[in-house]
Amino acid sequence: MGIYELYEPVIQMKQNKLTLYTALLLTGATYSSMASDNPLAKQILNLQPKADENGDGKLSKAEQRALKQRIMKRFPRSDSNGDGELSEKELQVVIRIASARAKNQGGRKSGKENAPGKEQTSPTHANVKYGDHERNVFDIWLADSPNPTPLAIYIHGGGFRAGSKEKLSKEVLNGLLKAGISVASINYRYASADAPLPSSHHDARRALQFMRSKSKEWNLDKSRFAAFGGSAGAQICMWLAYSDDMAKPKSKDRIERESTRLTCVATTGGQTTLDVNFWQDKIATLLGPKTDAGSLFPSLGNIKDPQKARIARWGAKTVQEANDIASRHSALSILSKDDPPIFMSYGMPPTAKPPTNKARVRGWLVHHVNLGIALKEKADALKLEAHLKYPGAELKYLSQIEFFVDKLSD
Repeated sequence: MGIYELYEPVIQMKQNKLTLYTALLLTGATYSSMASDNPLAKQILNLQPKADENGDGKLSKAEQRALKQRIMKRFPRSDSNGDGELSEKELQVVIRIASARAKNQGGRKSGKENAPGKEQTSPTHANVKYGDHERNVFDIWLADSPNPTPLAIYIHGGGFRAGSKEKLSKEVLNGLLKAGISVASINYRYASADAPLPSSHHDARRALQFMRSKSKEWNLDKSRFAAFGGSAGAQICMWLAYSDDMAKPKSKDRIERESTRLTCVATTGGQTTLDVNFWQDKIATLLGPKTDAGSLFPSLGNIKDPQKARIARWGAKTVQEANDIASRHSALSILSKDDPPIFMSYGMPPTAKPPTNKARVRGWLVHHVNLGIALKEKADALKLEAHLKYPGAELKYLSQIEFFVDKLSD
């Protein structure tokens, strides 16, 4: 049972009732007595009459403490640090998450235009150019807020040779907007002989810096930028998150002077490493010892030889040079102790068997959970926050939305 189930009764309430229950918990954190003549307390007691055990119309320190103890007994994960108390910080985490889920569920019931899964809202600014290439464009949806908002940047997948910004999930888009988080979705150059990797990565970096340069104009909080994406997009997201700041403070180009650091990152089916040896040992062998990992990587054009394809893909002259470039763009290689939290999601558990449908095998392999397990193990060793979602895993966050709401909210 997850931590969010603590708030299942709350999620069924209307939004105004959710706010009142939130106030109850936060006020309880101070252990102050609330009298019935307090308008807020009166409404709270109407919602939770059993909390007033002695029927005196107040919530005493003891009654508030007892309420918290009942919560922790039924939902032990709410006490995330295991100290036997529900701190205000712990309450705020689950409350923010519950608030986001309540808004999303309410939207689905009402059928409003911005409800997740319904018609996608039009971007505030569409096809904004951030570079010279025709694919150097992005869409951005600005959350309605009097204060500067966080920004989550979506980077699409497609093996560096397909995909588009239109792949952004409508549910994620609307869920983030309702939580007060602005959203952008970028296009970038596909890998080609004219623009080998890491051209795609460099485009994403430029887009990020361009958006930061627009923070004042677009009411964005440049200290709260995040990125999310799937497959190749996830790989780029992790490179951005785990690279040292790539800003050039002395550059004549004001956009290059902007920071590239992120507050957090979320990925789906992400390739945490591009190291061929890892792929041979941990991925290709899932099909048997004779499977060649090189065949799993997309090639440029009609190059059949895996080594020549790798050289061309990275614009290198030798295999060693290609491997070195790939390593500098791999999360497992560059992760360090000052890097931001990550939420990773994969579609299969570690014990899953390969699909029987041969057409699905390659996709299953290149998005395998072993890639996430390796990164989480390294992150744990560095005492970094890393969340790994797959079928059957114990979770703190159920979705990217919940993760972003917690990490990006004030």
